Amino acid sequence: MQLLPKLEAYRQALPLTQIPEQRKAVLQTLIDYVQTKKEGQQEAKLNFICTHNSRRSQFSQIWAQTAADYYGVDVQTYSGGVEVTAFNERAVAAIERAGFQVTRKEKGGNPVFFIFYSEDGEPITAFSKLYDDPANATTNFSAVMTCSHAEENCPYIPGTEARIPVMYDDPKAFDGTALETAKYDERCQQIAAEMFYVFSQIK
Repeated sequence: MQLLPKLEAYRQALPLTQIPEQRKAVLQTLIDYVQTKKEGQQEAKLNFICTHNSRRSQFSQIWAQTAADYYGVDVQTYSGGVEVTAFNERAVAAIERAGFQVTRKEKGGNPVFFIFYSEDGEPITAFSKLYDDPANATTNFSAVMTCSHAEENCPYIPGTEARIPVMYDDPKAFDGTALETAKYDERCQQIAAEMFYVFSQIK
């Protein structure tokens, strides 16, 4: 699968060799889950969950699907939250800077976005939703917890085969500051690098 040109340049510049060993240890559980699914000739379904489904879980869903398709791994990604808000406009801008093509279909205060990463692939549909929204998998999926608040406030998620914590710092802390754009880009790049690392390890 060929990525859009700007996105491919972004991928080539990802700092995969700089991922710390402690993060690789965190990611290994996710790698093992996907590898087991592949060995069983099953599609891996990953639901990335954070409180508002507005930043980290959206980044994770988008980059995981892109990386899985790039490496030809049979994966379907989803995302959700404990509360519904919106896919934050700062996070949307960050993925556009990375090279995704984004189109918006207005839907009140919670727009639906179509995220394109190749010329011939189906777009990723992104909007804020609950983790058990009908758009998400309901059985035989892994819940990938991307923030501690969601991990603490979702004691039970029906239909899961596994619950995997892969936590990220929230760029929301820098909203309205001089560091806002840099911190969103930093988190976007970290998640991109880690998801490409995960799927590069699938044999």
